Amino acid sequence: EVQLQASGGGLVKTGGSLRLSCTASGFTFDDYAIAWFRQAPGKEREGISCISNKDGGTFYSDSVKGRFTITSDNAKNTVYLQMNAMKPDDTAVYYCAAGYKLNAPGVVGGLIHLGWRNMDYWGEGTQVTVSS
Repeated sequence: EVQLQASGGGLVKTGGSLRLSCTASGFTFDDYAIAWFRQAPGKEREGISCISNKDGGTFYSDSVKGRFTITSDNAKNTVYLQMNAMKPDDTAVYYCAAGYKLNAPGVVGGLIHLGWRNMDYWGEGTQVTVSS
């Protein structure tokens, strides 16, 4: 059974930090790129970061670039999203997802936009709330 378990959400003050984890099982982790999306109430799901487990390429949306860092621990089948300098606009439910075609060499590093249609598997979300 394919599972993507996101954890680490919570309540943080403006300027604070959180680290999200996404642990995968039920598929070959190294064959998939892992991405983070978020969705705030009344807004569309936004692709904010992705990492290729093939070549280590990364993608960040403009809204998080310079503040968030994505890393992958292949030994633990886990991807982390370190979120620093957080803002109230970061408040959302955060989801992790896995995409097979995204994992091809050069794809993630060349992304301009991360669309949810590229993903094959999704996990349950974790709530992140940033207070002002």
